[in-house]
Amino acid sequence: MNAPGIAVAHVLYRFAIGGLENGVVNLINRLPRERYRHYVLCLTDYDPAFAARIVSGNCELFALNKREGQDFAIWGRAHALLRRLRPQVLHTRNFAALELQLAGIAAGVHGRVHGEHGWDVQDLDGTNRRHRLVRRALGLGVQRFIALSRDLERYLVRDVGIRPAKVVQIYNGVDDKVFVPLPRDPGRPVVIGTVGRMKTVKNQTFLVESFVTLVARRPELRERMRLRLVGSGPLLAQCQTLLDRAGLAERADIVGDSDRVAEELNAMDLFVLPSLAEGISNTILEAMAAGLPVVATATGGNPELVADGTTGRLVAVNDTEALVAALAAYVDDAGLRARHGAAARARVEREFSMAKMVGAYDAVYQSLAH
Repeated sequence: MNAPGIAVAHVLYRFAIGGLENGVVNLINRLPRERYRHYVLCLTDYDPAFAARIVSGNCELFALNKREGQDFAIWGRAHALLRRLRPQVLHTRNFAALELQLAGIAAGVHGRVHGEHGWDVQDLDGTNRRHRLVRRALGLGVQRFIALSRDLERYLVRDVGIRPAKVVQIYNGVDDKVFVPLPRDPGRPVVIGTVGRMKTVKNQTFLVESFVTLVARRPELRERMRLRLVGSGPLLAQCQTLLDRAGLAERADIVGDSDRVAEELNAMDLFVLPSLAEGISNTILEAMAAGLPVVATATGGNPELVADGTTGRLVAVNDTEALVAALAAYVDDAGLRARHGAAARARVEREFSMAKMVGAYDAVYQSLAH
């Protein structure tokens, strides 16, 4: 507790497989160990297997065991823990964790940061009036807001009313040494894949329905392509049912959760992100680094990552006609896949490096810790 270095308390709803959580792992593992200590405070709990991805040796995890619904007692538990740990920086992430800024203020935490990573299914476009009012009110005690996309930055300033000087936009970074393009067998079927938690906001059923529609319209493609779904969650059963009803279960691989995402991406030829809403998608960046063309819905920060017609294609949310056309174009044209995949990799190397992301967070923490 009294060791040298900047102590940062990261507050999340739960610490388990997910893009936001993986970004925290990357940040903790890469910030200079001699200058930082970390605490991860989970409103609910954490998955020990996922937590083992933190290998920096300078991090402790705590579960606050929040009950379902409103649990006012969590403020007292958080306040007591922060008083004991005495971090210089409190970094809450997304709306569910924002209320713990009050505990940070009461505990005398000097530097207070809040990150906005994306949208929840209860507020897909940020129009929830209560959420805006809460962000504005609690934002008075936040010294820096970190927006992961320009879209979220505009929302905080224009819609919520946060002063522009308090908002810093930082893109996620991707490890382009782990996610690398590998040769793909030109003789195998074209593998169309996605990676992510299978929940409503990620909308994997849109991809499955479009895959089914494409096969129905062009039966000759049935043996020339496969579908690969990586992740688990409530939508998994629905996706399986759609494939079963269409007689396409044998043309799909439903992998479940995987801690080998780089290998999963290298088993694909085309990556699709069919989300209803997004902040900045780690999986898009990882797919780009792996040299895959990306088809994504034109929502949230996706258009900031996918250069339409250059590194992939953007389609409207739930526009089956547009997604079917995009899938068909890539299945039909290996050259198009190669060109867009190479352009995606080059863009990651130029604009979305891990070092750039870590340096930006380091600057924010340093500016508030003293």
